[in-house]
Amino acid sequence: MVDIGRLVTAMVTPFASSGEIDYAQARRLAKALVASGSDALVVTGTTGENPALFHEENHRLWAEVKDAVGDTAAVIAGSGTNGTGESIQLAAAAERSGADAQLLVVPYYNKPTQEGLYRHFKAIAESTALPCILYNVPSRTITNMTAETTLRLARDVPNIVGIKEAGAVEQAAEIAAGAPETFRVWSGNDSDTLPMMRRGAYGVVSVASHLVGSQIKRMMELAAAGDMAAAEAEHQRLLGLFTGLFVVTSPIPVKYCLNRAGFDVGGLRLPLVEADAQTGAFLDELLAGYEIDLPMSVTA
Repeated sequence: MVDIGRLVTAMVTPFASSGEIDYAQARRLAKALVASGSDALVVTGTTGENPALFHEENHRLWAEVKDAVGDTAAVIAGSGTNGTGESIQLAAAAERSGADAQLLVVPYYNKPTQEGLYRHFKAIAESTALPCILYNVPSRTITNMTAETTLRLARDVPNIVGIKEAGAVEQAAEIAAGAPETFRVWSGNDSDTLPMMRRGAYGVVSVASHLVGSQIKRMMELAAAGDMAAAEAEHQRLLGLFTGLFVVTSPIPVKYCLNRAGFDVGGLRLPLVEADAQTGAFLDELLAGYEIDLPMSVTA
């Protein structure tokens, strides 16, 4: 299976002024993210405004981004939904598109039991040859997938290879300690990356890496090498950006910052709206305190 790597960027979806997806700019952004340190890209995840995209747009984005980055990075399709049958259909589409793996979110709104979660993810994973990464984000889905359920899936289903854990650091630590050696835990929050790595996590699925990817990667390399003091210093330096990019609902802040930094990703699709003046002023001041890693001259 493909090596997904430590630094995974949850990529935004660029839109043209018409509101249509700007596929050429998505290709350019994908290449720029790889150039600034990303090992893999989640395409059409929450940060990519998946709920506002049509399935056909998802399929094309997966294919376009994979074609753009080739073997330089893994492409992870944000293909999970809260319906098992629909998720199985999307898994097949992700496979046809050339995606290297898929991200499967805990079902939202319908609030399944832990047994329901187990059967849901098992059914999707068994329908596809793609590696599957689970995504636990109780702040958005309401339901928390317990460490016990995650470990059961990790042991029982060979192509479930990891989890993006955006719950508690303690839960991530329990998963990392009990999972098979090949199963990886990625932090689902930039601010939790180092605390989770201290407890056995492997890396992060990041939003801030749109702006400071090389710096985040350096922080993780320091942690992996055992230089926790230097890693902690980097974590503290970047923490303001990590938290500031969630001052309002993501991806509103990161899209604002990318546009202000000179990399045009356009606006947002309803029900998300652009940052208001107060939020914009806060983000302008925040952005001024950091050196941006993203190269602006990459071509599609």
